[in-house]
Amino acid sequence: MDLKSLQRKAKQLIDKRGGTESLKADAEELRDVAKGPGSFTDKAKRAGEALKDPGAKGPDAPPPAHEADPGGRQGPTT
Repeated sequence: MDLKSLQRKAKQLIDKRGGTESLKADAEELRDVAKGPGSFTDKAKRAGEALKDPGAKGPDAPPPAHEADPGGRQGPTT
């Protein structure tokens, strides 16, 4: 396999998972799992679950800013 082919396949995989931002989010999520509590087996299970949904945060993570307030308001209104 030549280097160009390997590069093309890597780009296809990254694009399939949602691009570089999604890849960064996955890496952060895996870092949090690795530093979190639990046995190695528990961490491996959580990491496997985390990678099933590319770029997604866990269930207790706050929603992105654009989803938190669909009206686009900045802070409380009086």
